[in-house]
Amino acid sequence: MSQVRLEGVYAGYGRRDVLCAVDADIPHGMVTALVGSNGSGKSTLLGVLAGTVRPRRGSVVLAGQGRPAFVVQRSAVSDALPVTVREAVSMGRWAHRGLWRPLTRHDREVVTACLERMEVADLAGRRLGELSGGQRQRVLVAQGLAQEADLLLLDEPSAGLDHRSQQRIRATLEDLGGEGVTVVHATHDPGETSAADHCLVLTAGRIVASGPPEDVAPLWDGAGAGGPSSAWGTRHR
Repeated sequence: MSQVRLEGVYAGYGRRDVLCAVDADIPHGMVTALVGSNGSGKSTLLGVLAGTVRPRRGSVVLAGQGRPAFVVQRSAVSDALPVTVREAVSMGRWAHRGLWRPLTRHDREVVTACLERMEVADLAGRRLGELSGGQRQRVLVAQGLAQEADLLLLDEPSAGLDHRSQQRIRATLEDLGGEGVTVVHATHDPGETSAADHCLVLTAGRIVASGPPEDVAPLWDGAGAGGPSSAWGTRHR
């Protein structure tokens, strides 16, 4: 069963299409790795799934209720943002409570559980700008988890992080798939596809391969230009 179906999607910015004729099915309750080199259209596709980028043509059909949760890269959050770690994760509850309504006891319990799951509970009183890159990214993932969405989108969540943070994030994403959450994470690292259930490979705004990681990962040319080899074109299905 598909959580998301895209048919003939063209999308971009201004008059320039970044995505061209994208057809894809994202399976429900599984981890999908969106693989491609920088500039391939991964972030734009995530924006389409999140509803922040409107397709110029084509259709996007999402199953389930509520809005997807979208976890941005840590570099998208300013060091000057005057919020603590707990406050940042609590923002994830706005999807349920709204901006002005106070958090309930349940909301606070959810926030605490997400802090603990991402191993940042001991940083709850610290400001985001004081954290390392890995700590900050784990906080942002915790904020996404706090939304309790059935579709979680992440833009290169492990890129450039310390080993502990990479392992914590990867383990969490793998566990979420087992809990029935549909996870889509973008990556340019073929090594991050090993724990995924499904892969979509983007090249120049087009999906050129899809399937289980054991089928598509061996064709990924991680060396040199860091892009997919010519063999990708024969494996889209």
